[in-house]
Amino acid sequence: MMRGLLVAIGFLTRIPVPARVFDDASARSRSLAWYPLVGVLIGTLLCALVSALPDAKPLLVAAVVLLAWVAITGALHLDGLADSADAWIGGMGGTWDQRRARTLEIMKDPRCGPAGVTALVLVLLVKFAALASLPADAWTSLWLAPLLARMAATIAFVTTPYVRSGGLGSGLTNAPRVGCAVALLLGSAACASAGTRGALALVLATIIFLLWRRACVRRLGGITGDTTGALVEMIEAVVLLGIALMPDV
Repeated sequence: MMRGLLVAIGFLTRIPVPARVFDDASARSRSLAWYPLVGVLIGTLLCALVSALPDAKPLLVAAVVLLAWVAITGALHLDGLADSADAWIGGMGGTWDQRRARTLEIMKDPRCGPAGVTALVLVLLVKFAALASLPADAWTSLWLAPLLARMAATIAFVTTPYVRSGGLGSGLTNAPRVGCAVALLLGSAACASAGTRGALALVLATIIFLLWRRACVRRLGGITGDTTGALVEMIEAVVLLGIALMPDV
C-alpha cells in the first residue's frame, strides 16, 4: 500500500523516493488512489512556506510560492498544458479521425509552439495574480487548489478512456476503484471542512473537469497524460482565481 503512495509522490513531485518502487506495476496502478493525498502534501508545503514569510510583501510572497509550486512539481503538468495547447490548435480541421490523429501526433512533439507558450504564460500569470490578491486569511485555503486538481486527475483516469497506448498513464487504467472512491470521498470531506471557500472551490473544479473531459472525449475519444496535466493546471488556476475573487467570509 505504501509503495503506491511513494510512486504517487515520486511521479507527481520532485520529492525523492526509492527508485525501486517504480518497478512494481501493482504499486504504479495503486498510486492513482494516492493522488489527492499528494495534492494535500503539496498544499501543506506551500502553506508552510507562506507562514515562513509573515512580513513579506504580497507580490514577493506570490512569486516565491509560485516558484516553489513549480519546483515541487517539476513543471510536470505545465508540460502537459503546453503540449495540449499546441495540439489543440494544430489539430484543427479535417475529419474527426484526422483531427484526432493530428492532435495526438503533435502532443508527442517535445518542442513547444506559440500556443503552448501562450498557454503557459497565461496560466502562470493568472496563478501569480490570484496568489498576490489572496486576502490574508485565505492563504490557509491554498491547499484546496492542488488537492482538487489531483482529485480531478484521479476521476479522469477512473471515468474516461485512456487513448495513448503505452503512455505514462496507461498503468493507471486498472487502478483499484474502491481505493480511488475512498480517496475522493475523503478529499471532498476535506473541501467541506474549508467552509464556503471549500464549497466554491469544489464547484469550480467540477465545472472545469466536466468541460475539459467533454472536450477531450469529443476531440480524442478520451484522455492522455498531457490532457490530464492540462486539467490539473486549469483547475489550480481557476480555484485560486475563485478564492481570490470571493468576497470576505
